[in-house]
Amino acid sequence: MSNANQNKTVLLVDDDADFLLQQQVQLQGAGFSVLTAEDLEEAMQRVDEGAVDVAVIDLMMEHMDDGFVLCHRIKKVRPSLPVILVTAVASETGLVFDAATDEERSWVKADALLTKPVRSEQLQREIERLLKE
Repeated sequence: MSNANQNKTVLLVDDDADFLLQQQVQLQGAGFSVLTAEDLEEAMQRVDEGAVDVAVIDLMMEHMDDGFVLCHRIKKVRPSLPVILVTAVASETGLVFDAATDEERSWVKADALLTKPVRSEQLQREIERLLKE
């Protein structure tokens, strides 16, 4: 467990309870505090409460674009909050997009994009990278 992760809170947002539980257990094991939300409104409530250091958001929840909407809302109220968008959209729809360029990040509003299935180590590395920036 990394001491740097202590006192850092990750918000996991996904309508897949199995994904939430799996990632929550892994991130807590790495020393993070973890809050979860299963939809856009619950996620915004957690962000508004203020105790979030990084958000990990599923792109497709109740509505196909909930992840994009949530990213936009978060960046409007907390522009410096790092956001990681996780998605299976490429495998489910054939759409391919990224958050690699400034232009892509300007409309995606995420600081990083990970494709599902996400390995726990990969997610943890990305969270730690964004928290250092």
